[in-house]
Amino acid sequence: QVQLVESGGGLVQAGGSLRLSCAASGRTFSNYAMAWFRQAPGKEREFVASIRRSGSTDYADSVKGRFTISRDNAKNTVYLQMNSLKPDDTAIYVCAADQRNYYRGPYNYWGQGTQVTVSS
Repeated sequence: QVQLVESGGGLVQAGGSLRLSCAASGRTFSNYAMAWFRQAPGKEREFVASIRRSGSTDYADSVKGRFTISRDNAKNTVYLQMNSLKPDDTAIYVCAADQRNYYRGPYNYWGQGTQVTVSS
């Protein structure tokens, strides 16, 4: 089992930045691919970014060039640096983990999520 706890969400104006964190516990963090997904009201959950065990990354086209995913295996934490935020980025952001090391899933472990709201 892996437990995931997100933090760092909040309210920000368009053009601003936020950094999300996801702290993992329970297993060897470095053995897991990690990802961020998001779900806006009335919409399906969508992939945002992922980072594999090797550190290689993948991004949704909608966030490429604005968001950066990174991991600190010593701290068992994955981060999502979000710059140039837009109102369309408003969603609940959820952290995910899986040992199968895929970029976009499937993912077996999920956090509870953190709300990000971008005002225009």
